[in-house]
Amino acid sequence: MTFREATVDDLPQIVRLLADDPLGATRETLAEEIPEAYFAAFTAIEKDPNNHLVVADVAGTVAGTLQLTYIPGLTYTGGERAQIEGVRVAADERGRGLGQTMITWAIDQARARGCRVVQLTTDRQRPDAIRFYQKIGFRPSHMGMKYHLQ
Repeated sequence: MTFREATVDDLPQIVRLLADDPLGATRETLAEEIPEAYFAAFTAIEKDPNNHLVVADVAGTVAGTLQLTYIPGLTYTGGERAQIEGVRVAADERGRGLGQTMITWAIDQARARGCRVVQLTTDRQRPDAIRFYQKIGFRPSHMGMKYHLQ
C-alpha cells in the first residue's frame, strides 16, 4: 500500500467510496459520467497548497481516501491545525487495518508540518466510526454544528 496525492483519474473511484455507505448514498451522486461539480472541487483542492486529497493505493486500486487540510489560525498561539475529512475505506478492505494506517499517516503528516492539533468530525449516526477514532486516540471535545445551505 502506498499513499499518494489523488489524480483526476482517481475521481470515479473516490466518488464511489464516498457514496458507499448509508449517509454517503444520500448526498453523493453516482452516475456513469461524474458530475462536473466533482471536477471543480477536485481542481480547487489540487490548486490549494493547504489541501491534499490522498488515496491509499493497493496494487493499483484506490482502496481508501481522505482529505487533509491545513488551517492557519490565531488560536494555539498562532498554531496551525490539520483537519481530516472524507475518510473512506473500500468495503473489501475494511477490518484489515487500512483505516488506522491512513489516520496514523495523516497525523504524522500534520506533526511533521508542525501542526498543534489534528481534528476531524464524524456523524453521530456512525457509531462504528466514533469507536474507531476513539480507539486511535481522538476524544470528543466539542459539539459540532452545521448549517446546510442546500
